[in-house]
Amino acid sequence: MTAAAVMMRHEKDAVSAFRAAGALTADRARSLESLGLRHDHAIRRLETRAVLRAGTQPGTLYLDEPSWVALRGIRRRFLLVLIIIALGLAFTTWYAAAHSRGV
Repeated sequence: MTAAAVMMRHEKDAVSAFRAAGALTADRARSLESLGLRHDHAIRRLETRAVLRAGTQPGTLYLDEPSWVALRGIRRRFLLVLIIIALGLAFTTWYAAAHSRGV
């Protein structure tokens, strides 16, 4: 599994933990320790992207569901663009090879 896939798995696990705990608003925010999570790179990425936000109590976080949905949409569109580019390059390579042989 690639590093990116591992990171995304960690992010999904963290989001699931916040959901399961009901930490979806600032007043229901929970500490990472209470959720069995560490403040690792995945958590920092989610904080940077405003998916995890500071709660009303110090040291607590909550899941901003609309931000998570938006981040997933951005990632899906990016993946779709990469697939389209890869298919375009494959077609161009095939076409150039076929026409250089006179087919």
